[in-house]
Amino acid sequence: MSKKIAIITGAGRGIGAATAKLFAKAGYAVCINYKSDEKSAKKVALSITENGGECITVRADVSNEDDVMRLFHTVDKELGSLSVLINNAGILKKQSRLEDMSAERINAVLVNNVTSYFLCCREAVKRMSTNHGGLGGVIVNVSSGAARSGSPNEYIDYAASKGAIDTLTKGLSLEVAAEGIRVNCVRPGLIHTDMHADGGEPLRIERLKNIIPMQRGGQPEEVAEAIYWLASDKSSFSTGNFLDLAGGL
Repeated sequence: MSKKIAIITGAGRGIGAATAKLFAKAGYAVCINYKSDEKSAKKVALSITENGGECITVRADVSNEDDVMRLFHTVDKELGSLSVLINNAGILKKQSRLEDMSAERINAVLVNNVTSYFLCCREAVKRMSTNHGGLGGVIVNVSSGAARSGSPNEYIDYAASKGAIDTLTKGLSLEVAAEGIRVNCVRPGLIHTDMHADGGEPLRIERLKNIIPMQRGGQPEEVAEAIYWLASDKSSFSTGNFLDLAGGL
């Protein structure tokens, strides 16, 4: 059997980096996509290759259609037939109430967090669907617990973007279920990543951990394990489903 191949967007840090390392350890050839932080992406790649794994790094802004096309064509050429797409790339702006948000901010969040997933899903379906001569495959979307909470007074634009990902997951899963493609979603809660610093509060989990029933934040590796399960044959009868990783929230 030929080696399985996975594209992981936003794989230079946090959940994406942990996921890339796990998939490589499991024998996948991995494409580490990143937008601008080449140093972090190369660090993830080095960790993989030093442990005997296979990977490439591709710089691409996945909210840009031309970049997405180049990303997928690069994987076609350098790795082969795509097996798994993990949509993980996204941005978070500084904490703010809606009344203080500009159209520029709102549009940036929606384009980076929603358009990117649609474009990558489109290209993955073209390659995986049995309707197009593909062998099937799996898409796992990384949403957020914010899609359920709404993140009032902090990031309702981000929360709304993740709500759109939930809808994309459900709709696409039904659209391609008979074409050999499964589409599922993880919804992480408060996870220890650099994204909290992007939002202006690096210690946000410390402030909020007491409201989490498990009394702690999660680790990127814990989310990666859930993503891997959804991508594996262990979840072969699961599509259109959501796995919440929020410590009970």
